[in-house]
Amino acid sequence: MFERDLLKARAIFLTGGGTGLGRSMALRFAELGARVFLVGRREDPLRETCDEILRRGGQAAHATCDVRDYGAVEAAAAKAEQQFGEIHALVNNAAGNFIARTEKLSANAFNAVVGIVLNGSFHCTQVFGKRWMSRKTGGNVLNIVTTYAAANCGSGFVVPSACAKAGVLAMTTSLAVEWANYHIRLNAIAPGPFPTEGAWSRLMPSKQFEEHSLDKHPMKRFGRHEELANLAAFLLSDMAEYINGECVVIDGGQWLRGAGEFNDLLLLPETAWETMEAARGKKS
Repeated sequence: MFERDLLKARAIFLTGGGTGLGRSMALRFAELGARVFLVGRREDPLRETCDEILRRGGQAAHATCDVRDYGAVEAAAAKAEQQFGEIHALVNNAAGNFIARTEKLSANAFNAVVGIVLNGSFHCTQVFGKRWMSRKTGGNVLNIVTTYAAANCGSGFVVPSACAKAGVLAMTTSLAVEWANYHIRLNAIAPGPFPTEGAWSRLMPSKQFEEHSLDKHPMKRFGRHEELANLAAFLLSDMAEYINGECVVIDGGQWLRGAGEFNDLLLLPETAWETMEAARGKKS
């Protein structure tokens, strides 16, 4: 669909780039000619994704970074510039999420998700925004949010994520106006259900709930990673230069069918909640 050099000469800083949708975006960006700098908290998946990009003939580098730490973000940005020179685009993809009954959430659990998603996205956005402003180069920020943030409906049982992603979306639209004069664009993608290793198991408490979610989906399927990666590549490309302050929903029409992605967990019996909460307690 795209020219092979769609993102040629671009250097992209991608958070949460070692696994899941972040990994898929990284591979696609590199395939389209971008130099990709990946950050995340775990070294092994970052290195493995970089190695795969290099094996395919692309350009990639990485650094471990906790986006909740502003100083760590500044250090990672400096390392990215040492590696690739000017960074042209930022993709805020780092996230944390799990299902839980809100009355049983600890303050630490809430703050952990908000810290990664909202604070981390702000840290990265401000670090690169200040660089682009001072150098008068312009820039491009793409934030990965959720359908329940984009639809302005929220969702039960994922309240930390719903709050944080709504905040990121508000930041996107706010800065799209405030920073447009600096030739800095900000947009968002709101994915519906996209199966990923690890995160999917935390959000689908049982095979029955997964089948229920699939059955009520208008298209009777979940998203494919390449579909989101292609959308992200388009929004980062020259073809989308006049798109600013938008949130593109990619969910096959799911939220139109029934807003609040996890609200049907109201149907989950008490015994299922107790089993999940006991398992989570053992892991922590």
